[in-house]
Amino acid sequence: MQKSLPLNDQVPHVPVGPGNMTWLVTPGSTSARFQAALGSGAHVVLLDLEDSVPADAKADAREAVLAFAGARARSAVGPLLGVRINAAHSAEGLRDVVSMADTGLWPDLVVVPKVESGRDIAAVVRAVRRAGSAAKVWALIESPRGVLALPGIVRTPGLAGVLFGAADYAAAAGCRLTSRAMWHPRSQLVTAAAAAKLPAVDSPYFFLDDQDGLRQDALEAVELGFAGKVAVHPRQLKAIAQAFTPSLHDVEEARAVLAAAAGADGAITTAGGAMVGPPLIETARTVARRARHTQSTANNVSSQVS
Repeated sequence: MQKSLPLNDQVPHVPVGPGNMTWLVTPGSTSARFQAALGSGAHVVLLDLEDSVPADAKADAREAVLAFAGARARSAVGPLLGVRINAAHSAEGLRDVVSMADTGLWPDLVVVPKVESGRDIAAVVRAVRRAGSAAKVWALIESPRGVLALPGIVRTPGLAGVLFGAADYAAAAGCRLTSRAMWHPRSQLVTAAAAAKLPAVDSPYFFLDDQDGLRQDALEAVELGFAGKVAVHPRQLKAIAQAFTPSLHDVEEARAVLAAAAGADGAITTAGGAMVGPPLIETARTVARRARHTQSTANNVSSQVS
């Protein structure tokens, strides 16, 4: 288990956004679980109207999810609430967006699945803006075509972030759902998101009884540059939160770099025997931001699921 170090006021505060969070996805057809998901310790609770909902249950799930989103909008505490709609180019996806616009019941985040073009995102962004909603629109990339189209997708005005869907990608690419097979699309996603200054959130780990595999997968997500990761069950949250919490060593190195930079007054200096310049300073700030943000998450999740 990684240890974390509380950061004091000497470490500069860098604002964080919803990309630096632990996400928990919950089927939209299981309304009895919605409230429990809010208390899980996740930063984002994502109610799903797409793959986890059978075709004959879509309408009922939509009604339940939007009613919950409306009630949730009246509360200023707790995690953000997201809704994964159906594909934007599908009839069910259109019904999802029209229902949100007609009722005015918008979640904090709208996740658009099966994105393979900026047009998929632009249509939802227009609907959100026309309704005067503050909902943020995220793109779920889960196919080889989507990965190849990333340079255009991430430049879509109004896009707030991107997520990766490994299971659908593996099915479409005809590859296995393994770490080695997923490194290329995951790297492509992080690279495109970073170029557009957007957060990227990693795919769930689907093997619920494999905690070691989950920890390794989450650490790989951190190594690749993801800002967060999706869980498919509350018992996965603790391992994910711990993986995204910088280690004691990482925090101490970041503190040394930032202290050296502050004393150098803009000049190149050294810390711990390494040169300190703008790239290392920015990396140290990222570690400081993540440590501030995720330490409380790890503690909160531990109390909820341990």
